[in-house]
Amino acid sequence: MNLFKKLFLGCAASAMLLGTACSTASKAPQTVNQTNYPEEKLGWKLGAQAYTFRLFTFAEALDKIDAAGLRFVEAFPGQKIGAGSEEKMTYELSKEGRELVKKLLKDKKITLHAYGVVGAKSAEEWDKVFAFAKDMGVKVINCEPEENMLDVVSTLADKYDMLVGIHNHPTPSRYWNPDVVLEALKGRSKRMGATADVGHWMRSGLDPITCLKKLEGKIIHLHFKDLNEFGNKKAHDVPWGTGKLGLKEVQAELKRQKFKGMFSAEYEYNWENSLPEVTQSAQNFRNAL
Repeated sequence: MNLFKKLFLGCAASAMLLGTACSTASKAPQTVNQTNYPEEKLGWKLGAQAYTFRLFTFAEALDKIDAAGLRFVEAFPGQKIGAGSEEKMTYELSKEGRELVKKLLKDKKITLHAYGVVGAKSAEEWDKVFAFAKDMGVKVINCEPEENMLDVVSTLADKYDMLVGIHNHPTPSRYWNPDVVLEALKGRSKRMGATADVGHWMRSGLDPITCLKKLEGKIIHLHFKDLNEFGNKKAHDVPWGTGKLGLKEVQAELKRQKFKGMFSAEYEYNWENSLPEVTQSAQNFRNAL
């Protein structure tokens, strides 16, 4: 075979390989949801509470959330925005700051779905919180209102067409027990429900499955954790599926309830370098499905 013929055949083979690679790449976006985000078939949104990365700016938190393979974020009050801004994620955020946050989200293709856990001292302040969340495109406000503010929050949920989840911190916090949450929801807006923190229930010695069943039909958001111990307030986070939670059992119960909404990964351990554990948690969650 002469040199010219060898070169010709080599170029032809390269072109065929390149064509195959291009063809495969062009098909990838069509299958990404089925391959990488199986939870979305159930109407589940898997993301992170930015508090997981509280030692970093919001901009840096988005980088980490993206690296973990997550598509949604729950912002928390007080986190510095970063990316050149010293402002914080509160209702006092300037117009320029809000536009910067929206740009950061767009660039990372991450959706700001929830905001919390937030509180306010007056009806006027609560209104500012809701107005800020609405302007930012938030769908769920997670909070622990004082008892005398429940009616205010209920009214604002309807005014702003906003879902509101009552969140549970461990005992002795006000809403540690789902029975208290149910009582708080009685007679109030249908847009109000529960933000179930399964890890805090475990710290309080409450069985997550039992609590989820009590709140059936009321759950609008989850703070998701797995812990190394049950019934110990000092228990710490571990990658989902490796602790005491019962990951598959919780998933099965939420499937049974036909839950639709966001799971916020709230990893409160190994603060400086939790990204590998958050990433593993997301992978374990998807593999369990």
